[in-house]
Amino acid sequence: MRPLTPALSPLAQGEGGSVTILQDKLDALPNQPGVYLMKDRSDRIIYVGKAVNLRNRVRSYFNRGSSDSRAFVQLLDRVLVDIETVVVRTEKEALLLENELIKKHRPRFNVQLRDDKQYLCIRFDTSHQYPRLETVRRTRRDGARYFGPYSSASSIRETLRVVNRFFQLRTCTDHVLETRKRPCLLHQIGRCPAPCVAPVPVDEYRRNVDAVILFLEGRSGPLMEQLRERMKGAAKKLEFEDAARLRDQIIALERSLERQTVATTDTIDQDVFGLFREADRLCIYILFVRGGRITGGRPLHSTSDFPDDELITSLVNQYYADENFVPREVLLPATSGETDALAELLSEQKGEKVRVVVPQRGDKVELLALAARNAERAFSERTRTREEVEQVLERLKDRLHLAKLPHRMECFDISHSQGTSIVASQVASLDTEADTANYRRYKLKTVTQNDDFASMHEILTRRFRRGLEEGDLPDLIVIDGGKGQLAAAWAAMKDLGVEGVDLVALAKSRDLDVPFPDEQVKRSPERVFLVDRKDPIVLPQTSPELFALTRLRDEAHRFAITYQRKLSRRRGLQSQLDAVPGVGETRRTALLTHFGSLKRVKEASVEEISRVESIGPSVAERIHAFLHQPLKAEIDEDDPDDEVRAASLEDAAT
Repeated sequence: MRPLTPALSPLAQGEGGSVTILQDKLDALPNQPGVYLMKDRSDRIIYVGKAVNLRNRVRSYFNRGSSDSRAFVQLLDRVLVDIETVVVRTEKEALLLENELIKKHRPRFNVQLRDDKQYLCIRFDTSHQYPRLETVRRTRRDGARYFGPYSSASSIRETLRVVNRFFQLRTCTDHVLETRKRPCLLHQIGRCPAPCVAPVPVDEYRRNVDAVILFLEGRSGPLMEQLRERMKGAAKKLEFEDAARLRDQIIALERSLERQTVATTDTIDQDVFGLFREADRLCIYILFVRGGRITGGRPLHSTSDFPDDELITSLVNQYYADENFVPREVLLPATSGETDALAELLSEQKGEKVRVVVPQRGDKVELLALAARNAERAFSERTRTREEVEQVLERLKDRLHLAKLPHRMECFDISHSQGTSIVASQVASLDTEADTANYRRYKLKTVTQNDDFASMHEILTRRFRRGLEEGDLPDLIVIDGGKGQLAAAWAAMKDLGVEGVDLVALAKSRDLDVPFPDEQVKRSPERVFLVDRKDPIVLPQTSPELFALTRLRDEAHRFAITYQRKLSRRRGLQSQLDAVPGVGETRRTALLTHFGSLKRVKEASVEEISRVESIGPSVAERIHAFLHQPLKAEIDEDDPDDEVRAASLEDAAT
């Protein structure tokens, strides 16, 4: 992909950095289906397009030698300033959403794609004495019921034929109904009651109308069961043509019942709120569902230290207080239990009942997940400004009493397996963002036993010695652990005379003991230990300062665990027979050749092992005793490496 040229937008150059931001957005596009909206310097949408793969499609506009000859593509370097995306689940959803957005925004470069074509809908005018089903391409506010839109015209038309055949609704137009003098052919073959000429009871016809509405709303279980029973009955009577016709009807009905996010039979208006946050920064994405179709979305950015459940209710209340459209139903990811009050407030504002729901299953949960994905996408496109980063570093410096702003931070963690094969990790960040070029992995050289304090002292000694030689030391070092690990790191600093580097330790949050078994388990806060303070500092648990530290600590833990597991897998490839005294390569090969696997060697008795060539009774007893010795290892439940150590014990046992 060619880089965006400086001529992309004079406005972008004047604001300083818009070109870079747009380039970053192009680099971060998802490999998912969706719709993209291109904007000009006035924030107007100039083009709406769909894609099976957003990343490949949007980036293709900037490939050198692109075969796309459309005029607007040649103008992108001069007019394009921003790109927004809406992620959906399937290509069909992207197609229908593109149709909605083009009609809503009327982008200037979508002129050649504009036409009067709409996706097919089913219209049902229930106000008529004898209603009929018909297919239309436009929906109007005429009091009729509309179902759809549906993307497959053939399946919808087949569905109409099946529904009319089964429920016996009229198919003729209103004009024909009023002017016909004798019944049509459909009446003669038993597919229409002929209300045009026959005295058909309105109540009886209305029952069929109600049944059709239930079917189109998706509640068609009894109908499908009846069709299947009729198909089976026809097959038993050897009436295979009737059975085949019924089979085709069932297939057509199943196609028409296809439910999706942008083409549902549920015509209720909904607002779906998705949330994504990092520390105090968050994005609320409101997915608009109107008449069963996704018509767009709106991201709202904010900052807050409140927890999610309290935050959602407050933000929803503020959003609708600004006189935004209130739908019939609001879907939320979480609440603080104030849904009834919020629903009552919104109902008063709208003038009719409004439901506020926190879905737990079904299609509505999928809608919430879709809104959350779009919230994450919108959040990732809005990076922290330089001023915001400086504010975070300033607060971190003040709250932890640091000597200087911690632009460069490094974090260290120790990991081991059963007290052996000790390794350590070093991860780094620059202005709160990961600095992978300064990631390091260590194998302990002088410490051979499980001693986190001695291990930390060795690793920090090696790091400080190299840093003094190369003149490369960070502003702040974060130790994963508590007072003991902090004291070991401080001793390493004093031994080498390191100055100008701040040092803190970050202790993990953990479950607290509760007095009663049925009481809800509570967790301690994350704690920061300083060298010259007895008590730890507790930062606000949703603050960006704590988030910067915990993200760095968790990355160090992940990096150490990954390295430890890699080494454990290597050791697991070596046979346990190598560790048996008196068993070399020849005897090991003979055992595995004779029994076929290590498992069968373990299951064998001393007598069976002694029958193997080159292995006598004494060696057989030694092998049997070694393979059946009990595992003696203790696992510290509070140790962060407990999971790895337990996994290693289990591997050894098997």
